[in-house]
Amino acid sequence: MEKAVDVSDIRDLNRFAVQTIEQMGQLALKYYGRGGHQAPFDQDLVTRAEVDLSDAFSRHIAAHFPRHQIYGQSPLDDAYTHEGNRFLWIFDPLDGVDNFQTGIPLWGMSLALYENHWPIMGLFFMPATNDLFLAQAGKSALWNDRPIAMVDRGEFTQESLLLTYSRFHQHYRSFSPGKIRSFGSTGAHACYVAMGRAEAAITASETFKDLAAVRVIVEAAGGKLYKGDGSDFYLGEYVDGRRIEDHVVISGSAGIASIQSYLKRI
Repeated sequence: MEKAVDVSDIRDLNRFAVQTIEQMGQLALKYYGRGGHQAPFDQDLVTRAEVDLSDAFSRHIAAHFPRHQIYGQSPLDDAYTHEGNRFLWIFDPLDGVDNFQTGIPLWGMSLALYENHWPIMGLFFMPATNDLFLAQAGKSALWNDRPIAMVDRGEFTQESLLLTYSRFHQHYRSFSPGKIRSFGSTGAHACYVAMGRAEAAITASETFKDLAAVRVIVEAAGGKLYKGDGSDFYLGEYVDGRRIEDHVVISGSAGIASIQSYLKRI
């Protein structure tokens, strides 16, 4: 039977979400680093892992909250409701698949919870390093239970770090005095910005599912998602699953101005 849940039970949902993503992480580790060495990318391994994780997650939610919705499994209902189906889980089983299949520990999985289409919780878990990022909307962002916050320094220096996607150099010419790196995981990039380890991150070819959880973490840490031209970005416009054609910048309000001044689109 479905457990009765209301907004006052957010702490219970929080604990459930943490337990769930950690359980999914243990399952993912069974596939981690087992990619074939004859080809640079083992698509079969990644597909098996993603299918197994998605199926396990669906069974887990159905066993505890059979009326909750899971993103991507059925058409979304736009009607406001007080029933159990007001909750929507968005699970991305693998972020950083190249690293995952080759045994590089910078990969993770994300889990978000929406209520009547409003984000209330976001988690990003990196099983190989045991790093858990968590935030509830309107509250502090946490890294392994420690509060984190974005450091919005404004002007870039030689010590500044910009995190990007792998083909960044094909689209931009950079005049930044700082460092530019790609670690191969959009979720990890976003969380490193949220905790003040990097000034900003630029993403490409993402979807609503990819960004739903880290969006909550970034905003709770004091940051924001912007379009590539520096204007406001609204993730909800892509809830239909369309690929986000524009580049998305994750930064603070001061950092976005510096990025615009240091990068030239090719």
